[in-house]
Amino acid sequence: MKTNDDQAPTGLAHRRRRRLSDEETEQRMLRAALDSVNRTGLTVSLEHISFEDVIRDAGVARSAVYRRWPYKDLFFSDLLRELAGGLAPAGIAAEESATELVRRVALERLDWLKTPELRHDLYVELLRQGALLDFETIHASTEWRTYLALHATFVGLADGDLRADVQAALATADQGFVARISAANERMAELLGYRLRPELGSTFETLTGLVSATLRGLVIMALSNPDVVVRRNRANPFGASGTAEWSQPALGVAGIAFAFLEPDPSVEWNDERVAGVRRALETGQNLGHRQPG
Repeated sequence: MKTNDDQAPTGLAHRRRRRLSDEETEQRMLRAALDSVNRTGLTVSLEHISFEDVIRDAGVARSAVYRRWPYKDLFFSDLLRELAGGLAPAGIAAEESATELVRRVALERLDWLKTPELRHDLYVELLRQGALLDFETIHASTEWRTYLALHATFVGLADGDLRADVQAALATADQGFVARISAANERMAELLGYRLRPELGSTFETLTGLVSATLRGLVIMALSNPDVVVRRNRANPFGASGTAEWSQPALGVAGIAFAFLEPDPSVEWNDERVAGVRRALETGQNLGHRQPG
């Protein structure tokens, strides 16, 4: 006769025809906990995740769970490793919409490719709209909140294997994100005839990392200061010829971008190049994630 411990509290026991292995129990538990975190976002303490609720949602036997994790703290340590190893930060979920934004804004202003002043205005406009989209994506994303909270959680972990594992996973995620987005930013700069200022001796990875840090910092500020989200300035910064509504994220991102970028004097803007840029925008060819940010 089966005990209550060996039956799932949700009534799923009658659907199972075999006992779950310890490995299957582990995977179901971690998946149920990850789903819970992804619904609500991670808090630094993980106190909002109920061990008993995870057991129920996973549909596994309590006895099997406690055989695998005699103490719930051991489970939460494995959950932190799983979260850190599975995260892909940064606007990846919104990549398609960001790329479409770049294409739409540029295609609506193809005549701005004709002169250096108008090309600069185009880049300013891409940064203005793209930075705000990136900020809003991060601000609204539970995955991003989990990613930011993991960094805070890591700081409070005692030295040991868990801290080392989480640190390594976060570093890998950051490096992969920066490499991926910086490559796309470089392609967009080249398309619009911009280059890194040679006197800085820098890279697009550095530019992308600084922009990412700025957006993350603004998101953290916005948690306690909602004015960061809604404040707008009517301005024409960074040499723009016209005025527009500028958000704080856009001002921060564009300020960093134009500190690093300048028109490439080796690029010849003739009819052939303009036609090539038009084709790239119309087809999406050589368009990566977005402008720096």
